[in-house]
Amino acid sequence: MGRNYALRMVAIEDFAERLSAIPAERFTRENVLAFLGQNRVEVKSLAPYLYFSKEHYTRNLIQRTPMFELIAICWESGQGSAIHNHCDQRCWMAVPYGKVQVLNFKVVGRDGATGFCELAPSTHFFIEPDSPQEVDPEEPVHQVVNSASFGSRAVTLHVYSYPYETCEVYDLKAKKVETVRLGNTTEFGVVKSAMKLEKVALE
Repeated sequence: MGRNYALRMVAIEDFAERLSAIPAERFTRENVLAFLGQNRVEVKSLAPYLYFSKEHYTRNLIQRTPMFELIAICWESGQGSAIHNHCDQRCWMAVPYGKVQVLNFKVVGRDGATGFCELAPSTHFFIEPDSPQEVDPEEPVHQVVNSASFGSRAVTLHVYSYPYETCEVYDLKAKKVETVRLGNTTEFGVVKSAMKLEKVALE
């Protein structure tokens, strides 16, 4: 799913400033995806936000505005997210370092009164430094995985619009869904989590 963009390498501070400058009426699926393709973040500039944990992937808030949140997620080799959605908020993803796979699922049955939800596997794709992607609003249930077979840590940059505090998490085997509150491991470089963390410098 690679796309051809006029590429420039930028520090995360410049990336965030340029992203903030996009007016609300142009903060669209196509424009933000193009922005991610045109502005690749220099990995060294992410140093204040690169915290890894063997317990769980980490969520590191870089910027929050009324329009969006910018979060760096750090994945040890073999880590993955739960199957989840973003509660109708848009999401774009870029990978400054490493590689991840996104697995999509379709909802084939649901009962809001009981929490029953049956999913079926759908499409999948990879995200690498030259191939930013977006969550499909028509099929928003997905899982992000840094497979052990990739042989590397990974860092993903996520742009969420608008900022949100909860998401739905799905149990594929139990056929259940629940709403969970999200938390950040670090915010603006300040640790907020009790997890055992390793601050890492990546080249």
